[in-house]
Amino acid sequence: MAQQKPHIDLSENLSGDASARTGASAENAVYRTLLESTRAIPWKIDWATMRFEYIGPQIESLLGWPQDSWVSVEDWASRIHPDEREHIVNYCVAQSIAGLDHEADYRALTQDRGFVWIRDVVHVVRNADGEVDSLIGFMFDISERKRIEQELMKMQRKLEALSFEDGLTRIANRRRFDERLEACWDDARRTDRPLSMILLDIDHFKGFNDRYGHVRGDECLVSVAAALKKIGREQDVVARFGGEEFVLLLPETDEAAALDLARRCCQAIEALSIPNAASDCSPFVTASLGVGTVFPSDGQHARDFCESVDRLLYGAKQNGRNQLLCA
Repeated sequence: MAQQKPHIDLSENLSGDASARTGASAENAVYRTLLESTRAIPWKIDWATMRFEYIGPQIESLLGWPQDSWVSVEDWASRIHPDEREHIVNYCVAQSIAGLDHEADYRALTQDRGFVWIRDVVHVVRNADGEVDSLIGFMFDISERKRIEQELMKMQRKLEALSFEDGLTRIANRRRFDERLEACWDDARRTDRPLSMILLDIDHFKGFNDRYGHVRGDECLVSVAAALKKIGREQDVVARFGGEEFVLLLPETDEAAALDLARRCCQAIEALSIPNAASDCSPFVTASLGVGTVFPSDGQHARDFCESVDRLLYGAKQNGRNQLLCA
C-alpha cells in the first residue's frame, strides 16, 4: 500500500479569490507553526477511511517512528504496548462510535523497542447530519508523571508495610495480627478448616532486663523474633503481641501440626543460648506457650479464641514456665 503523506487542509471553507487564498495560506502556516512547536502532538483521523490525515512531526522525536509512517489506525494500534493494546483500542473505538470525547493513557512503543507513556485526548467531530466525520486529538508525553506516580505508589506501599511492622523486631506488629486474625477467622469459618494459634511469653523477662539492661533486653527480643520468623511458614503470621509476648497465627493448621510448630519454637529459643541468670527454670532464655486450635462457626468470635489461648499461656506460666500448654 502506498503511504499517503500527512497534510493539513484548513482552506476548505475559505473564499475563492486570490487575496483570500493568500490570507488563508498565511493563517494555515501560522496554525501549523503553533501546532508543531508545542510538545503536545496533534493528529487527525478520517473516520470513513480510518487513515491519518495529519500527525505532528514531534511524533518522530518522541517515539522514533517517522511522521509519514503513521498512515492508518492500524499503525497506531500496532504501536501500543501488547499488554494494553486490546483494551485501549476497544475503548477508544467504542467511545468514538458513540460520539463521545475521551482520554486514554497507554504505553506507546518506540522504534527502538522501548516505550513512552502517552495520554491521548480525543475529540469526535460530527458532520451536519450528526454522524462521526473525523477524530482529532493531542498526544501528551506523561512518562515523568507516571514515574512520579509509581514512586508515590512504592512509597505508599512501603509506609503501609511499616505501619504493620514492629519497629524493634521487624516482624508483624499487633495491628497486623489483629487485621489478619479477623481475615483468617472468616476464611476458616467459610471453608470449615482449622485455625491454630501459638501465644508465647519469654520467661522472667523483667528480671532479664533488670539484670542485663534494656539494650540487652531489646537484643534478646530481636533474636527471639528472628528465630520464630524462621519457623513460621509462608501462610503464617508471626507477630509481636506486646512487650515480651509473641504470637504465631496458623491458618489451615490442625492441633497436631500446631503442637509440632510450638515445640520447634521452644527448641529454637533455647538454641539461642542467651544467658538468663534471673530465671529459676533455666540458665538460658526460655519461653512459655499456649497453643489452641479451633474450627470457627457462627456465633463464635475471634477475640474469644484469642483469650482462650491467652489463658493456656497463663496456665503454662503458673505451672512453672518453660513449657507449653494446649487445650
